[in-house]
Amino acid sequence: MNNKQSQHGQRKLAADQLDTPHVVFFVLAAVAPLTGMVVVTALGIALGNGGGMPVSFIAVAAIMLFFACGYAQMAKRFVNAGGFYSYTVRSLGNKVGLAAGIIALLGYNGFDIGGFGTVGFYFQNIIGDLTGFKMSWMVWSVIAALAVFIITREGAAISSKVLGVSLALEMLVLLVLDFTILFKHGFSWRAFDPHVFTKGSLGLGLLFAGNGYIGFEATSLYSEEAKDPRRTVPRATYWAISIIGVFAAFTTWAFVSALGVDQAQSKGLAHLDAGDLIFSIANEYLGKPYTALMEVLLLLSLFAAQLALHNSATRYIYAMGRSGVLPRVLGNTRDSNGAPANASLFQVIVSMIFVFAFFLSGLPPMLFIVPAMTGFGTLCIIVLQFIASIAIIVYFRKVKDRDYLRMLAFPVIGTIGLGAISALAITNFSTMAGSDSKVIALLPWLLPIGAVAGYAYAAWLQRKKPAVYAAISLEPEEL
Repeated sequence: MNNKQSQHGQRKLAADQLDTPHVVFFVLAAVAPLTGMVVVTALGIALGNGGGMPVSFIAVAAIMLFFACGYAQMAKRFVNAGGFYSYTVRSLGNKVGLAAGIIALLGYNGFDIGGFGTVGFYFQNIIGDLTGFKMSWMVWSVIAALAVFIITREGAAISSKVLGVSLALEMLVLLVLDFTILFKHGFSWRAFDPHVFTKGSLGLGLLFAGNGYIGFEATSLYSEEAKDPRRTVPRATYWAISIIGVFAAFTTWAFVSALGVDQAQSKGLAHLDAGDLIFSIANEYLGKPYTALMEVLLLLSLFAAQLALHNSATRYIYAMGRSGVLPRVLGNTRDSNGAPANASLFQVIVSMIFVFAFFLSGLPPMLFIVPAMTGFGTLCIIVLQFIASIAIIVYFRKVKDRDYLRMLAFPVIGTIGLGAISALAITNFSTMAGSDSKVIALLPWLLPIGAVAGYAYAAWLQRKKPAVYAAISLEPEEL
């Protein structure tokens, strides 16, 4: 029995599969540029600071880059598919680490459940409108779930190729629109006026901009599968945040220029119910055929985002299964390619149970499952980023001969920014979730409940299963 095998089956992910561009693809696909512009940016323009949204994206990019300084230094020291969970364990201990791990599981399950509902809804409506072919959103969700599982079990390299194609098409279709606006109308520098930036609800503008960076932690989730991970993960992190920031700011600048910087918010509000603000801009500048193309590519964007987020969820489950925190069978990988197929199947089954339950309720997906679950997932990951930022500072305070700027000063600035975004996410959860339902308003309480449950579970493991408790903080090669 070699070091890749145990009595439980193969335990290791396939190493040396992904280089820096592949890892960046996973991050950018999770962000889903086209979906982000059509949904998140449109909401930011309407409900946030209107014409000041381009600067909101730049401001949040700066916060994320400050955070990334410490994050990259952690990535050079630890290679683990547990991402923020594993970093928190290393710094704050197993109990707090497992509490953070439960928050991660809650968040990515929220994304998976809401994502399958979103894919089903948009496939039903866009395919139906374009072809006349009608099929229940639930059937489309099942098809998407099967496709996501099949691609995931074939390994990260295959997923990255699918995501790379989707990403290229999404960015191309948006850049064509951006430059069409530039050549026909020009961009307005008024979008960078401080008075415009603070207009409307600056807090919501920053919150929606922060939503656009959800998923960048995927760089560390793929560290065990990356080539030279101690170099690849830090580089991929800086590249991903920079690309998101520049692309989102540039594209949003084009949109608010087309709308009129001072009129952007009122026009955004006028299109809020229909959710077609960006499509209306495309229709005005490039016509209905191009808008139809964008709608089709939106389907690809949604599927790619679902695939990327599912891969992230799968690696958290895999990491916890490998250490014994979850059933060990979830920590097994395929003999042929090292893919975490068991964790993927488990995640798909759990997600589809919830999706099917929502389907049986008879409620339209866009009124409950989509806003509730994606909003909840966003809240969880934003809070998880904040916890991880604290963990990074605590860890490097103990390190001798540290680089003060990269290991402490810059991470502290990032932590303050992430703390502010977390507070905005909690206090504006109903707006972020797109619903004023009293039931949905209770979802944030699952975070402290989950964190306490994770802490208590770790304490129980320490008493009853000390070997499993000890395994939480072991390096992958020690498991």
